[in-house]
Amino acid sequence: MKILSKDQVYEADKATIEAEAIPSINLMERAGGYAFEYLHQRLQSQRVNIKIFCGIGNNGGDGLVIARNLIEHNYSVTTYVVNYSDKRSKDFLQALEALKGKTKNWPQVVKSTDDFPEIAREDLVVDCIFGIGLNRPADGWVQELFQKINTSGAYVLSIDVPSGMAVNRQFPIDTMVHPTVVLSFQTPKLAFFLPQSGKYINNWDVLDIGLDRNYLNSVKTKAQLIDTTEARQMYRPRQKFSHKGTYGHALIVAGSYGKMGAAVLSSKACLHAGAGLTTAYSTRQGLPILQTALPEVMVVTDRHDGTYLEELKFDLEPDVIGIGPGLGTEKATQEAFKAFLKSNKTPLVVDADALNMLAKDRDLLKFLPKYSVLTPHPKELERLIGEWNDDFEKLEKAEAFSAEYNCVLVCKDAHTIVVFEGNYYVNNTGNPGMATGGSGDVLTGVITGLIAQGYDPLTAAIFGTYLHGKAGDLAVNHTAYEALTAGTIIEFLGAAVLDLFEQPGKENGKG
Repeated sequence: MKILSKDQVYEADKATIEAEAIPSINLMERAGGYAFEYLHQRLQSQRVNIKIFCGIGNNGGDGLVIARNLIEHNYSVTTYVVNYSDKRSKDFLQALEALKGKTKNWPQVVKSTDDFPEIAREDLVVDCIFGIGLNRPADGWVQELFQKINTSGAYVLSIDVPSGMAVNRQFPIDTMVHPTVVLSFQTPKLAFFLPQSGKYINNWDVLDIGLDRNYLNSVKTKAQLIDTTEARQMYRPRQKFSHKGTYGHALIVAGSYGKMGAAVLSSKACLHAGAGLTTAYSTRQGLPILQTALPEVMVVTDRHDGTYLEELKFDLEPDVIGIGPGLGTEKATQEAFKAFLKSNKTPLVVDADALNMLAKDRDLLKFLPKYSVLTPHPKELERLIGEWNDDFEKLEKAEAFSAEYNCVLVCKDAHTIVVFEGNYYVNNTGNPGMATGGSGDVLTGVITGLIAQGYDPLTAAIFGTYLHGKAGDLAVNHTAYEALTAGTIIEFLGAAVLDLFEQPGKENGKG
């Protein structure tokens, strides 16, 4: 699913108005009307007190249309106009006149904290104060209104975006409404998936308001949301007349004393992702552990008897190498890693301690093969690209890093974002139960296994991240968040593949 930018949303509105030869108020009527239908289908005329807070721009106009439709269907509605400016959009004024023509209970004007109404826990609050056009934090008294809504305990439906959220920059988080659900017009917004703002959005849904299809189909967006539909298109079915060599040979370089679990998890995940052959390269003391835990995996070791790798030499010709889980960063390991990078031409998936060694010696980055896949968690990412002030700056720095070193950057988080060639691929699978040791090692194995089979590195990173998260989503139904382990995620990777075709379902936001 394409994630439109702020400017592209405006362009889509304009294209729709021109293509259909309609005045802009018609588009407001359409958006507000569809939002009303969304509410009406769920409320089914229940007696609930609905409080609609409208700004004085087009988002507020949408709220006025929603209010008029609700009143026409005999709902109990109180409408408030949050008067944060003397300027009103033309369409807002038309929507206001239309509402006044349907009720004697005209909107109440809120100009300061003295005008704040009481909000009961049993109320339904519809938030239409600010839309995507917000370019600065709201005034102090408006922020206090946000806080009143947030602390009321009421069910809060934000229309298009939560009021106070900017869609292309970061404001202090306390300045936004914390909604129960966001009903986003036509497309989700990138800010929904970033840690600083997204953590206040538990659920979202997209409302198709019929924007011009020619524009939507042709526009190239910087960000895309990856869910079942997109992942299904990436899947490569197996052919009847194939063999283990058809699906590649993956080498996993991982493990050290006390961290052999990382080698086991990444190697096992590589197998479950479909690699035809998987070999683990580790220390000699790890040999019995690996061969006992994973009889399907071949094992190669260095020539030393230490507790960590001291050399990286092998006579294999793998199709891809996944390197880093549990390696440690001992001096001898760093030297072995350095020598390996200088001579290696095989595609790489780089994780964990291998990333930390790159961060310690940045000159090594230039030896990464083209299109290497790097999979840092937030702290590892910071070591690579430096500190950032907000999530938008983080993405800009990640984009610059990816361009400089011609690599695929998998920025792991609640919504992992794959960054490559100026594009963001936002994953929509996964859950808090996956915040557990070893989960990242599993992802490394999955991506490595996909590349071994012939998936290009970008597709492997995007598809692998999706499957990893979906496996966690399926597994957590059997374990609960707290009991989910990395090993269980591996066991559900096959179910994640089957789910692509058995349960396509409806794509929407997840809590």
